[in-house]
Formats: sequence, C-alpha cells, structure tokens
Amino acid sequence: MAYVIRHNELSAEEFILLWSSVWDGTPSLEQTKLAMVHSLFRVSVFDDNNIIAMARVIGDMGLCYYIKDVVVRPEYQRKGIGSILLKEILSFIDSHGISGSYIAVELAALPDKIGFYEKLGFSSNNAKRLRLMYQVK
Repeated sequence: MAYVIRHNELSAEEFILLWSSVWDGTPSLEQTKLAMVHSLFRVSVFDDNNIIAMARVIGDMGLCYYIKDVVVRPEYQRKGIGSILLKEILSFIDSHGISGSYIAVELAALPDKIGFYEKLGFSSNNAKRLRLMYQVK
C-alpha cells in the first residue's frame, strides 16, 4: 500500500483527530496550534487524503531531540507505519545534526510499546520520567 508522507504540514486539527483516536482528553485547539508552530519537525502519514499517523520532535537541535506524540490510528498499527515515522525523524536529525557528534534522542513509551522502540535501537534506563500537569494562571 502506498502512503503519502508529509513533513511539517501536520495541522492542529489533524493532530487532535489522531490524538483522539488513541487517547482521551484532547488538548485545546489553541494549545495545539502553538505546539505545531514550535515543534522542530512534524511528520504525518496519509492514506489517500486521510491522516493515519503522526509524530513530532522538540529539542535544541544540538544536544537533544525529544520525540513526542507518536500516533498511528489503531486500524493501521502493526503495518510498519511507526517505523516509517521514526525513519523520517532520524533522517531529519541526520540532516540537521553536527556530523560525527552524538545526540540524545529520547521519548517516553507506554509499557506495551517499549518492545517496538527497542527493535529500532532505543534502550531504557533507570531514570524515572516525572511530570507535572501545571495549570496556567
């Protein structure tokens, strides 16, 4: 099956549509628009004109990149699309990083997805991911 891959075209509306296909409690449109503008890189995958997958990258372009919001619609999972997303992200990092340097590429994964990322070369460590859901005043 031929999918269409797009870079930096993922809209806030498409993001919310995909988010809601796998998670509850979608962020607001206003928040999502800000996130899209300030992401370093966004990759999306389409089947015809239907968005089926996305991922985005945040970071400092020098020492670290953080992969965020990797989503593949449930009916398209286990078809290699997640691997396509990660390949596109690593290609972006290759084209923007300093040749020969090492850059930390990190992500957070749910326990049932860890095996997928390990197959792509990621490894876990003993650090605990901490999060504060801060309400802006």
